[in-house]
Amino acid sequence: MKDIESQINKILNDVRPSLQTHGGEVDLISVKNGVVELKIKGACHGCAMAEITFGEGIGELIKQKIPAIKEVRYS
Repeated sequence: MKDIESQINKILNDVRPSLQTHGGEVDLISVKNGVVELKIKGACHGCAMAEITFGEGIGELIKQKIPAIKEVRYS
């Protein structure tokens, strides 16, 4: 599990600078049974584009790079 968490954190670290340029931030909350839970912070929280950025962007990237991940949720 720690290996998957470190892989996810690497992906988040790669995309974090782009989020930060728009005043946003993301943290990994948990990984359980192939489901990743992310916390959206800063300007990304409540942004109309967050669903695209996190659902179709970061979520899909995580699932592509880590086949064990079946779903990415964010709050």
